[in-house]
Amino acid sequence: MKNALHGLRVLDLTMNLPGPYMTWLMAEMDAEVVKVENPDGGDPARAFMDPGEEIYFPLFEAVNRGKKSVTLDLKVDGGRSVFKTLLGGYDILVEGFRPGVMKTLGLDYESLSSSFPNLLYVSITG
Repeated sequence: MKNALHGLRVLDLTMNLPGPYMTWLMAEMDAEVVKVENPDGGDPARAFMDPGEEIYFPLFEAVNRGKKSVTLDLKVDGGRSVFKTLLGGYDILVEGFRPGVMKTLGLDYESLSSSFPNLLYVSITG
């Protein structure tokens, strides 16, 4: 299983636990995973990362190790444009926003599928 996903490239738009855990499993199976985070603080789980703090819990570190990371503001045209350029080199997109957010951003399956017909689009909602 270690190399089961070798050669696959994944863009990870997930936060907190379920999505990052799933994409971490993909990274453990040798997929290249790039986590896309908001430039205003990134994944909320980063708040628990400081070992010097009383509430230290290594959630972010546990489910994001082995991934690369980039920050993009998907709320602005420039960020969405860069994201679409990146998307051309990836096989899988995993998003975990509330229902309707990706449609509002113009990044839902219907909006992307004609430009990226081979893209596997995974949408999870907690």
